[in-house]
Order: sequence, then C-alpha cells, then structure tokens
Amino acid sequence: MARTAFLGLGVMGYPMAGHLVRAGHKVRVWNRSPEKAKRWAEDYKGEATETPADAVFGAEFVFLCLGDDPDVRAVYDALEPSLGGGMVVVDHTTASAGLARELADRAAQKGATFIDAPISGGQAGAEKGQLTIMCGGEAAAFTQAEPVMKAYGKRMTLIGESGAGQLAKSVNQICIAGIVQGLAEGMHFAQEAGLDVAKVIEAISGGAAQSWQMENRWETMRDGHYDHGFAVDWMRKDLRIALDTARANGASLPVTATVDQYYADIQAMGGNRWDTSSLLARMGRKPEDRK
Repeated sequence: MARTAFLGLGVMGYPMAGHLVRAGHKVRVWNRSPEKAKRWAEDYKGEATETPADAVFGAEFVFLCLGDDPDVRAVYDALEPSLGGGMVVVDHTTASAGLARELADRAAQKGATFIDAPISGGQAGAEKGQLTIMCGGEAAAFTQAEPVMKAYGKRMTLIGESGAGQLAKSVNQICIAGIVQGLAEGMHFAQEAGLDVAKVIEAISGGAAQSWQMENRWETMRDGHYDHGFAVDWMRKDLRIALDTARANGASLPVTATVDQYYADIQAMGGNRWDTSSLLARMGRKPEDRK
C-alpha cells in the first residue's frame, strides 16, 4: 500500500483516484471545487483536503490530472512546500514538454522526482482502469511509480527523459486527428453516394482501413451522437501544443494544422463539448439531425 495524493478530479481524475483506493492505496485528494472532492471522498472512502499542500504532505506519490500548463504550474506552486526527499510526482495532464522539464528540475531541488505521464484512452479508459500512459523522466522513478499506476493503466511506457512523455502524447494526438478526419470524409462520401454506411464499414473494417475510431465511433458518427468523452476544446488544446512544438523543432504538420482548423469550425457551431469524432458534423450529420 502506498500513500498517495491525487490532485484534479475531472472526468479522468475522478475515476483514476478511485482505482487507487480499490487497489488498496491510501489516497488524499484535492480539487479546485471542494464539493467535488467531498463527493469523491464519500464515494470512495478517501480523504478530501482543502489545499494541494495538505493533500501532498506525507505522500510517497503525488498524481496530477489537470487542464493545461497554467493549471499545472499554479497547482505545483501550491503543493511545492510539502514536497520532500524521495517523493515521486506524476503529472497525467497533457501539457508542454518545456513545463515538464522545468518541474523536473524544481522537484530535484527538493530531493523529489517528476514524471510527465500524459494519458490516452478517454473517459471510458479512465473508468475501466485501462489507460495508456506515456512517460518521461528518470528510470528509477518510473520503476517506483509503475506498480501504483497499474491501478488505472493497462500500458505504461517510459519513452525517455523528462518531456518525452508529453512529446509522445503529441504524436498520439497528431495521429488521431488524421485518422478521425479520414473516417469522417469516408463516411461523408458513402452517405453522399447513397451507400449503406453499415455495410460499407462491415466490408472495409477488416482490412487496412480499420482503426479504433472506426470500430468504436462509426455508428455514433452516423447517428449524430457526439457525447462520448474527449471534448473538442481539449483536443484543440492538445493540437495547439503539438503545433507550437512543431514550429519550434521544424516538423511539418500540414494535416494536423488543417484538422485543427476544422475543430475550430466545430467550436463555431457550438460543439465545444462534442467529442472528437464530431468532424463529420462539418460535412454531414449533426446532433440536431437525429431522428
């Protein structure tokens, strides 16, 4: 059993912290809205705290699952006074590699270690404890944290030094953006050609066109249902990080840049909280078109 702190109880963090309790770990939580932390404590018989420093005090492992760079920096500033030697801080937020390197340096000054560990798998993956975790940091710290992360992760990979986990998450989002747009275009083409989309998917899903997105989202896309987890607002944040990094390192991401603008169109349609498969709504079936 490990003494843990979990800061950030959004749609991902709430069930992740719960899996830690189920795995037998002692968990203190903090959330920006205290009511949610109290509700979590009632649901999982854990302990809600009033400040990040209170949650972290005496912990062996500190887990963060927040929104963006400014959120991570603000919470880290608040918890830092409670950091001590031997603690491992694991940041599951999708944030910038530069921030990860900065916080790794700050943790080292306290005798602690920092792992950037963005996650993939969406809300469903968090609820099922089946997340994929891409990590950057010291091998020894990863080895310490890996057994604890297994409470909610099915695959944990140490990619490289600090920042490598965040860079790998950008790769993940770049790939997803292109795949979802390709699926949306294919389905739109099928609809405009008067084809039975279900039969088309049945025919092509066993070949090279198959993808997780096709398998799990084609039917809801066809029906105009876009309430399945990871929101467009968050995807645009992730793509902004990827595109900013690409401008700095010289990588060419023309498809990613285009799809990012398509997601901007979705936001303009009022789809900020629709999931990422809503790219089809630009061309075809929208939520208001449901029968």
